[in-house]
This record gives sequence, C-alpha cells and structure tokens, in this order.
Amino acid sequence: MATFNYRQLLQEDNIRMAQIIRSALKEHGVDKPGTVFTDPTTDDLFALFQSFNSRYIIAEENGRIVGGAGVFPTTGLPEKCAELVKLYVDQNYRNQGIGIELMKRCEGIASELGYTQLYLETLPELERACSLYERMEYRKLSGPLGDSGHFACSLWMLKTL
Repeated sequence: MATFNYRQLLQEDNIRMAQIIRSALKEHGVDKPGTVFTDPTTDDLFALFQSFNSRYIIAEENGRIVGGAGVFPTTGLPEKCAELVKLYVDQNYRNQGIGIELMKRCEGIASELGYTQLYLETLPELERACSLYERMEYRKLSGPLGDSGHFACSLWMLKTL
C-alpha cells in the first residue's frame, strides 16, 4: 500500500497541479470555458492561496505530486462559509483514499480558520467526485452560492462542519 504525504502548496507545485486539473477535466470531456480549465488562477494556485483565510493542500508520493485541494473564501458566500476548491487527483492515483483524505484535511483547515460550512461546485460528468461528495455528507443545493466565475458548473453542494 502506498504512503502519501500531505503538505501545504509551494510555488513550484503550480505547473504539476495545473496539469492534474486540466487532465482530469479533459478526461471527462468538460475542458471548457466556465470551469477551472480556463480559469487563469489554475496556473498560479500559489498566488491565489496567499489570500487571507485560504489554504491549499498537496498530496504526494515519494516527492511526486498526485493531487490537491483547497479552502477558499469565495466572494459572495454566506458568512463563515468557504469553498472547497480544485480537488483533483491524478488518474493513476484514484481510488486510494487520497480524495477522502484531502477533503478531511480541508474540512479540518476550514474549521481551524473559523468556517462553519464548506460549499463546492462541480459538474455531473465528474461522477466519481460527485459520489465522493455525497459520501462525505455534502448536500445538493438548488442553485449556486457566491461568485466563483465557474458558470459552467451545474451542481452545487454544501456541508455544515
């Protein structure tokens, strides 16, 4: 069984995480405008996560980045609510518990930062991710919260921490 290390995002992680994110979206046919595929922040996650009350966690195996996820105070969200953002795992490392561990760590970080809810946006084409969110007790909403700019997302979920 592989052992994964979890740590905070570094500037040199930008290129690899952008590759993982775009590869996953392309794999599922959702590499289109209105998603993180065309979001310019995808190429410089390190700069994005210098924002107050945000954090991004990397999963790695033997120094190779295999996934990541973050907590971000998206504009327009209710008070004490942050967004679970850019949760992606390299396709060769899925089904090994990395996504669950990243989510648990992000939930813990969100609580430490004073948030009481985590919101996320996704697409139905990302079936395995949607299933994971439901297992982790995220509940579907009838519409979006906040202003992420990801207008192509059509599934919105929320979890009380």
